[in-house]
Amino acid sequence: MKSIRITRLPDTRRPALLGAALVLLAVTSSSVASADDGPGPFGVTVQAARNSRSVRVGALFHGSAASEGGGGHFCTASVVHSGGRDVVLTAAHCLDGEAQLSFAPGYRDGKAPYGFWDVQGVFLPEGWKQDQDEDSDVAFAVLAARDGVEVEDAVGGGNSFAAHRTTGATAVTVTGYPGSVDTPITCTDKPAAQSRTQQRVECPAFAGGTSGSPWVNGDGAVVGVIGGHEQGGDTDDVSYSAVFGTEAEELYHVAALAG
Repeated sequence: MKSIRITRLPDTRRPALLGAALVLLAVTSSSVASADDGPGPFGVTVQAARNSRSVRVGALFHGSAASEGGGGHFCTASVVHSGGRDVVLTAAHCLDGEAQLSFAPGYRDGKAPYGFWDVQGVFLPEGWKQDQDEDSDVAFAVLAARDGVEVEDAVGGGNSFAAHRTTGATAVTVTGYPGSVDTPITCTDKPAAQSRTQQRVECPAFAGGTSGSPWVNGDGAVVGVIGGHEQGGDTDDVSYSAVFGTEAEELYHVAALAG
């Protein structure tokens, strides 16, 4: 899995790889470099530039908004458009069993320029709730408003949510937060089918903490999140997502109506 669990210890699946990924993030290299205003070449991971796209992605934290991130971040989520303008998308294994959570869109360098937002409602698919089916590793959360303002209004909108898209029809841009890094990383590449219900993308340095990172296609729609097979992957360099089908689509509508 690519989440950091409530103990907030480094991901024990691959500690050596996680440490290597963090070293790479600290310096310019062939796999991680500084971004100007774009994702760079295909299959190259860079530090995400601050722009209208990246601020829709944020870190999920243990603890309420009042703790201002004191519990540490452990997963990634992103704002998706809804009528209530208050819905975020992540992986089911990020929200399952968590009690009090908050979300910081555009989190960077230890600061939350758009504030911390309380998670007030969690929506998990039946397939995940019943037996943690990897094909159901997607979830939505509804955020409480801050001073009467919804999260979409704060960050300038949300990405559209898209189900029933053909894997690899376009390249996707994946953006997320490794657990011990306070600046998001991003990578663009063309995903491939792992199976009929799972897809994968080859992007280096997506270590523990990047579960829930959105896969945004060329139309600006989210067509995947890091999760699914092996809860996102057992190596830093290959990430997985469940293919969004009818279950994910129906869950989105339920969350959107609840917001």
